[in-house]
Amino acid sequence: MTERAPIIVIGAGHNGLVCATYLARAGRKVILLEANAAVGGASSTHEFHPGFRVSTIAHLLHGFDPIVARDLDLHRHGLRMAQDDLRTVALHPTEKALVFATNGNVTGPAPEIDQAAWRRFLAARERYSTALGRWHSQAPPRLLANGWREVLPLAKLAWSVRRLGRRDMRELLRVATMSVDDWLNEYFSSPRIKGALALDAVLGTRAGPRSGGTVFATLHRAAAGGRMALPQGGMGSLANALAATARVAGVELRLNSRVAALEVSAGRVTGVRLTTGETLIGSAIVSALDPRQTFLSLLGVKHLEAEFSRRVQHVRAIGTAARLHLALSSAPDFQGVSAADLGQRLVIAPDSDYVERAFNPVKYREHSLQPVMEILLPSLLDQSLAPAGQHVLSATVQYAPHDLNGGWAQARERFLELCLATLEEYAPGLRARILHAELLTPADIERRIGTTGAHWHHGELALDQYLMLRPVPGAAQYATPVAGLYLCSAGTHPGGGVLGIAGRHASAAVLAGGDAP
Repeated sequence: MTERAPIIVIGAGHNGLVCATYLARAGRKVILLEANAAVGGASSTHEFHPGFRVSTIAHLLHGFDPIVARDLDLHRHGLRMAQDDLRTVALHPTEKALVFATNGNVTGPAPEIDQAAWRRFLAARERYSTALGRWHSQAPPRLLANGWREVLPLAKLAWSVRRLGRRDMRELLRVATMSVDDWLNEYFSSPRIKGALALDAVLGTRAGPRSGGTVFATLHRAAAGGRMALPQGGMGSLANALAATARVAGVELRLNSRVAALEVSAGRVTGVRLTTGETLIGSAIVSALDPRQTFLSLLGVKHLEAEFSRRVQHVRAIGTAARLHLALSSAPDFQGVSAADLGQRLVIAPDSDYVERAFNPVKYREHSLQPVMEILLPSLLDQSLAPAGQHVLSATVQYAPHDLNGGWAQARERFLELCLATLEEYAPGLRARILHAELLTPADIERRIGTTGAHWHHGELALDQYLMLRPVPGAAQYATPVAGLYLCSAGTHPGGGVLGIAGRHASAAVLAGGDAP
């Protein structure tokens, strides 16, 4: 009897690792190919200055699927948290910071009326995001269902909205397409509360708080649930734990193995060709790469119908975030931040107008002049990241469009100076502490992790790129129009973030049928 060819998974980011492990645990032979010398992709840790290490792209663990975490027993394979309940601290250049505690309370100079409004807002967001969270837990249903097995998921989807009740169902339908700025104005008068919440809605997106659909992005983020956590050793420790689990399950993990093309025979994907010229035969190929790279670069449009190819080409996936890493001689002092809050999640978004002004240049392919930031000082909680007494600063900076006019080679130093000037405004004396600065522009991020357009979510999180429309119709249930080819990346349902759900759902799709006998 001829032995069945292995399943080949391309890309050892968190979704690729999760998918490969579930497949191996189901008894399948799995080869996992990673182009780089280490696993993790966007969820990795690197040394950017001697003795200073930092999470490369993603720097917070928020909403990792509890089912995946339980199934893969990541704690047993070395995953530890330096802190698992980070508070959000909204900075101000002259006033005391506003602190969003993990118990739902807000402390700081906010108008008293906003405290009551904050509780109402949290309750509404929880109701609506819980409905979305139920959608995350299942693969997208087919609109044209064949038989009760396919009708049932569609019915569950409808019921998750209907069970909200008439009033909340109507309200969810009303707000889902709204701008987050309009929604927040219905609850708050405090500019600083609105600024911090507006930033949450637009992180990693090509949108400002007045862009339509940003309430949906807010709910999607909240639907992930869980507290914001800081893994010990940076995000690379999550990837390393996933890799250890995969190896125990029997996955053959091959690093420095970049795929040049997919092999196709008689309309079916049969294997991969590496940049070294080596060809590997597979019974099924699962790509953890973004959809455009998978279909347009590795597969090629000649194997796709024209309409499907057109849809893939028009997936909105242009990244707007940069990463800033600083090696510091000592801990900085941020205005109005207590010592107890300095190691928490710090945000520069003093009001919604500030965030919108930061976004405006992106419309014309320019970068922000006053960027918004999500900042961590992880070495305050995890001393393994920096030499004794010294620290690292990690910041996500928006807006920095991938398609910048003139390119990033000429703009890098200018944008770095703007970032440092902004930080200095909120943390006087910071510049004097800088030993080394690393700025990863979207062009750098694309080169480093390979994601087309440097969009962390592999596609905007919007209603027209969600559920059975993600990434495009015809490839929304992880299988693709090309036999033997599957997707498991953030470009599939339920979308971006370090969730791991897409990898789990994709493994089920492969095992359910469609791979070669």
